[in-house]
Amino acid sequence: MSDNVLIILSCGTDNPNRSTRAIHLAKVAKESGKNVAVFLLDEAVYIAKKGIADHLKAATGDIADDLLAYLQEYEVPIYACTPCAKSRQITEDDLIKGAKMGTAVQMIEMACKSTVISL
Repeated sequence: MSDNVLIILSCGTDNPNRSTRAIHLAKVAKESGKNVAVFLLDEAVYIAKKGIADHLKAATGDIADDLLAYLQEYEVPIYACTPCAKSRQITEDDLIKGAKMGTAVQMIEMACKSTVISL
């Protein structure tokens, strides 16, 4: 089993339960000593935009912003799909601390070296 975990998320504010759960799983993996990265696709790129996660809450009460703060504190890489973000007028300057644009090639390279959880 790999010590690398890649969380791939394709939903964002359109599915707060699922998107918050993905961020929660990234936190749990990090707390378990795994090397974690998060890759945001499609609507999920909104989560990496400053101010959006403040309002994203799951039915369980988990708040995405609190979970993201943990990932940021522990420098978990968060990638926003470059074409997905650009098509939504999200630029690198719009991203939260610790997030950066990423390419499909990067995602595939990480996936080939990781256990992948896709939501």
